[in-house]
Amino acid sequence: MKIIITGTTGTAGAETLTQALLDNEIKEVIELVRKPSGIKHAKLKTIVHNDFLNYSGLEAVFKNVDACIWCLGISQTQVSKNEYEVITYDYTIAAAKTMLASNPYITFVFLSGMGADSQEKSKTIFARVKGKTENALQKLNFKKLYSARPGGIVPVNPKKNMPWYQAALLRTMGFIFPMYAIDTVLLAKAMLCLAKNRSDKFILENKDLKKLSE
Repeated sequence: MKIIITGTTGTAGAETLTQALLDNEIKEVIELVRKPSGIKHAKLKTIVHNDFLNYSGLEAVFKNVDACIWCLGISQTQVSKNEYEVITYDYTIAAAKTMLASNPYITFVFLSGMGADSQEKSKTIFARVKGKTENALQKLNFKKLYSARPGGIVPVNPKKNMPWYQAALLRTMGFIFPMYAIDTVLLAKAMLCLAKNRSDKFILENKDLKKLSE
């Protein structure tokens, strides 16, 4: 099996890459990134791509993979509302359309989040835009499409640039409110399970992801 992972320098994407490289069912992993993760592995291929609104030239790559796990994203607190929508919605839909046109059988796993609003009416930009992206993906003709909605993501292996107090806060939240949190390893394994297998649900909430990763 061959898969593409985006967002491999982020908290969720980095762990998904690690778990994919450990998975014997996966023979090749492609990270599609602006900046390489820096990981060296026999089954890892890095494609540096700068324009996430245009995937011209990557059709042959998309044609020969089985699944994409879309972890590319950013916190709504780090960018403007317009930038957040471009990164969350426009990047995702542009990639999904090109992948599907190149490969009608590709599985697409979208990393969304708890509280995503399918009605697209929330005053919170995160909830509204994640819901909008899920809705747009559903209008495409994917044979296997899944949206993972984790709660608070607790880093098992925090990134080097993550402040210690942020990692500690997330771990504390995971301990106190386990129903509303999931650690990165469980989340990664759940998304890989979706990429490899089939679920009867399009949207998988935090509890579904935990159960799937068991």
